[in-house]
Amino acid sequence: MNLFDLTGKVAIVTGASGGLGADAARAYAEAGADVAILARRKDRLEELAQELITNFGHKVLAVQCDVTKEESTKSAVAEVFQTFGHLDILLNNAGVALHGTVESMSADEWQKAFDTNVMGIVNMCKYVLPHMKDKNYGKIVNTASVNAIIADKELALVRHSYNTTKAAVRGLTMAMAATYMQNGITVNSVGPGLFESEMTVDTLFKSEAFLEMYNHNSPAGRPGNRGECNGAIIFLSSDASSYITSQHIIIDGGTSIV
Repeated sequence: MNLFDLTGKVAIVTGASGGLGADAARAYAEAGADVAILARRKDRLEELAQELITNFGHKVLAVQCDVTKEESTKSAVAEVFQTFGHLDILLNNAGVALHGTVESMSADEWQKAFDTNVMGIVNMCKYVLPHMKDKNYGKIVNTASVNAIIADKELALVRHSYNTTKAAVRGLTMAMAATYMQNGITVNSVGPGLFESEMTVDTLFKSEAFLEMYNHNSPAGRPGNRGECNGAIIFLSSDASSYITSQHIIIDGGTSIV
């Protein structure tokens, strides 16, 4: 038996229009799952959907969705369920990283961070969980960050709201895990370190000084490569992790241990 085989499963990926979300959608399709990809930019989703259908031949549904809006998530989940008839996996990947300290950030900026990074997960889970409970089966994976447990000292890199909200994702993961394991639903999180994405390509990856410091400090000696989060995500989304819940897998090449 292949414990990592997702044939017959339906996986929902939020924040799927690029970066780690799009890579995860590819990994789900390659593992055999039908995939619903959600994000605000429908044109990007449609391009990815065509790629997945061409390369893997599974069903793919592109749904425009703003996870900060409860009605948007409610409608999106209803469309996914109507299309596939069941829901098995939810990867909550949508997120934002805003630069600033508690002194410099506005209340609106803090609200945006919480609405996306925390309430986006709450909104999705509110409407996905009933379907999973009906089946007594489900796999929820939340994208937190290594920045849930470490922070930046240099002011040019400081993101207080990101640290705060990603730590909140860990707390939410633990709380849901304790509640829903009795319903056959596991809830875990991943903590990516430095990966090139829309969130980092014009910020962290633009700083030669930061990259030099990061590479020097990292046991791996480099940032993460595309696809290096997929193994942990597929593991936590598959029956290979059937007795694992509330865990946090850090994917950072060892950077957080030194």
